[in-house]
Amino acid sequence: MSRIGNKHIVIPAGVEVSINGATVTVTGPKGTLTKTFENCIEIKQEENILTFVPRNTLKHTHQMHGTTRAIVANMVKGVSEGYEKKLLITGTGYKAELKNGSVVLNLGYSHQITMVPPTGITYTVPKIDEIHVIGIDKELVGQCAAEIRAHRRPEPYHGKGIRYSTEVVRRKEIKKAAK
Repeated sequence: MSRIGNKHIVIPAGVEVSINGATVTVTGPKGTLTKTFENCIEIKQEENILTFVPRNTLKHTHQMHGTTRAIVANMVKGVSEGYEKKLLITGTGYKAELKNGSVVLNLGYSHQITMVPPTGITYTVPKIDEIHVIGIDKELVGQCAAEIRAHRRPEPYHGKGIRYSTEVVRRKEIKKAAK
């Protein structure tokens, strides 16, 4: 049995959950999320508590038990609080600016990189060396932040590049010439 899957989810005030077969729709003050899951997990709603019960004892069902519960919990948190990823830019001449909702990156290449946000994602640039990715879908927020970071990953010798605010870049000693 899954320890995560056995936990119930308490639905906060202001959030509505509707279950139609294997489709779960969560509506809250920040927006609406809909996702269709596999039919191997039964999702039950009793007042403001969601529980997840496997329909059979197959290995795949046990694997999806905790996964389904975690995704629904992320949906509930997303529509009530939202998600945010912070990215930091380090390097001489590296900067970001916001133009018409899109982020324009100068990362030492011969050209600028423009990142247009998908539906449901908002970019903010409080400083020229900081980018915030904000949205209600945890998966989409993480994917957009990863795509921005992929344009210039932090390198270990000087630490230049784009990194998450919580990321620690292991620094290496600079290579020296042979004596």
